[in-house]
This record gives sequence, structure tokens and C-alpha cells, in this order.
Amino acid sequence: MKQQAIYRDLAKYYNLIYSFKNYEAESEKIKELIAKHCKSTGTALLEAGCGTGKHAALLNKDFDVVATDINEGMLNVARSHFPSLDIRQADMSQLNFEQEFDVIISLYSSIAYVKTQVKLKKTLQGFFKHLKVGGLVIFEPWFTKETYTVGVPSVKTYESEDTKIVRACVPKIINGVSIMDLNYLIAEKNQEVQHVIDRHEMGLFEIEDTLQLMKDIGFKAKYLKNGLMKNRGLYIGVKK
Repeated sequence: MKQQAIYRDLAKYYNLIYSFKNYEAESEKIKELIAKHCKSTGTALLEAGCGTGKHAALLNKDFDVVATDINEGMLNVARSHFPSLDIRQADMSQLNFEQEFDVIISLYSSIAYVKTQVKLKKTLQGFFKHLKVGGLVIFEPWFTKETYTVGVPSVKTYESEDTKIVRACVPKIINGVSIMDLNYLIAEKNQEVQHVIDRHEMGLFEIEDTLQLMKDIGFKAKYLKNGLMKNRGLYIGVKK
């Protein structure tokens, strides 16, 4: 069994299996939220957990984006597609830039990989430190314990002429952490079929706890139920 292989060894398949995502619509919603809530006047934007860079590339048309991710496999894909982007390797729980930003975003539940409340606090403190006064943080959480569907199987597929991918999973919770053992079957022309079991461990953070944590750090915080994806929502926070 591997750990987060889709971000590393299997990174070249990421955009295929997640081809259902509408990055354009999501980026437009992020821009609308920035226009509505951000109180600082600059255009510096940091993305923590940029993945293959699709949100960052779209937002870079209107902002000066620094795109970061912890996984070199994802960064390699992002650099190959968007060579003009400012792309850097960084752990969102240990940010250490000299620059301050007007906006920090972390999408597609990337922040849930910090797993624990202690590391979530450290991550949000780092976001706060790197924002200008009046700056805005937007992050997309994972599920809560109430909305996480334990035991319900899920399957996603991708199909082209030369490549077929199936991803199957039955989610579970162990010690309060969501566990997904994603079983990938990858069939490519003239190649042996790959079967990879890819474990993902993600924190299930409650809404009220997260809002209180943000307020304690110094954010004016709000949870938006209708976010980018079903049952995930968005947190927004303005640095006071």
C-alpha cells in the first residue's frame, strides 16, 4: 500500500481522474468572494496546495499568484503545463515566506491533510502571519463526521482510446480520522495493468471548532455552506 501516490508516483494521471472538475467556474466563484470580502487593495495571492496548478493559472490572469504544494510530483505536472507560473514547493503547515499576501487560498480539501487540530491551528496561524491586514483567506475543508459517508462505496472512471482508469473506495474512520484506501486500476495501451492501493488520511474538523479557532487566531471568520463542492462548504476569514 502506498501513501498519497496520486500526488507522487501517479501524478501524471491526476488531471485525468479529476477531469470532472470545473476549474473555470470554481475560479470565478473565488474571484467573486475576493471582490466581496477582501479589504486589502493589492493583488498578491498565495495558493497553498495548488496541485497541478489549474486554479492558480486561471487566477493568475487577475492576480499575482504564488502557487505552492508539498508534493514534487504535482509541482512537476504544474510546471510542465504552466511554465510562466511562480510555482514553489512548500508545506502549508510550515509557511515561511518574507512576502505578505492580499489573499491566501487552499482548495479541494487540501488543508484536511494536516489531520489534527494542533496542525490545523499551526496552519491557520501561518496563513494569518502571511496575510496583510484586511487580507482574505479562503479554504475548502473536507467533510465533518456528520457528512462523511462511512462504508458507502464510490467509483470514479476515466476513459480515452489508449487509457482506462478506475478508482474505487469504501471510506472508513479510524481514531477520528477519515481513511480512504483508493484502489486504482490503470490500463494503458501495450502496458500491463497497474493496480495501486493509495491511502489518504484526512482530518474531520467540525465547523464550530474551526470557526472558533479562526477567531482566536484573529480572523473575522465565516463558514459558507454553499461552497465549490457538495457538503464541503468554504471558510473565509479576514485578518483584523
